[in-house]
Amino acid sequence: MNESVLKTIGVAFSVCLVCSLIVSISAVSLRDLQNENKLNDRRIKVLEVADIKIETDQTIAEQFSKLEQKFVDFDTGQLMDEYKNFKIDDYDPIIATKDKNLSSKVPQSDDIAIIKNRENVGKIFILRDDKGNIDKLILPIRGYGLWGTLFGYIAIEGDFNTVSGITYYEHKETPGLGAEVDNEDWRKSWIGKKIYQGDEVTLSVIKGKVSNDDPSKLYKIDGLSGATITGRGVTNMISYWFGNSGYGKLLEELDYES
Repeated sequence: MNESVLKTIGVAFSVCLVCSLIVSISAVSLRDLQNENKLNDRRIKVLEVADIKIETDQTIAEQFSKLEQKFVDFDTGQLMDEYKNFKIDDYDPIIATKDKNLSSKVPQSDDIAIIKNRENVGKIFILRDDKGNIDKLILPIRGYGLWGTLFGYIAIEGDFNTVSGITYYEHKETPGLGAEVDNEDWRKSWIGKKIYQGDEVTLSVIKGKVSNDDPSKLYKIDGLSGATITGRGVTNMISYWFGNSGYGKLLEELDYES
């Protein structure tokens, strides 16, 4: 009787051990593929917001090579080819915010986007024209909406003020309400809008529709019906990331150089 119980336990343990090994081996072997798929998902979002057509006869990595990647020091506005020992493809600014040596706590009075920690060095994408001039900048942005942080990209023209596209790749907003940030028509409404009026970040999501008769319509985006807090969150992230704590110093440097 005891021997039979021991055999049963032994068989069950062996089966569990084999299953655990199979799961572990599968997880490890698939990790690289999962990471590559995640990276390609982000790359596709960047290509889309840069208005680069996705070609089926090329890999995502090949098409992504049309863009120039740079590190940006938020404190100085300087672009860099190197940052510590990071490879630019592998550098994740969001992960950097969890390392106190790579990030800084945002003072509560300045944290209108509620990001809490900002990476010391970000990563941007540049699309150049045939003459080597900057055609577009694709800039990562994030900020708190209603239920959590929205993560996305905004593309601006070479005048460093005109929006050419916006997209979000991750958020927790309510379907049919705040999740309308994914609505293609709403995203298209950003194209041609201006961020700065003089030296001030003026672009904002308003309540209701922008009137064609409004003299300030270039600085206003239609509100999201039933999602006032999400709209306010989008406005706040634009204000933060295009201010001096975000890309403001970078854009000043680029404007001066051009």
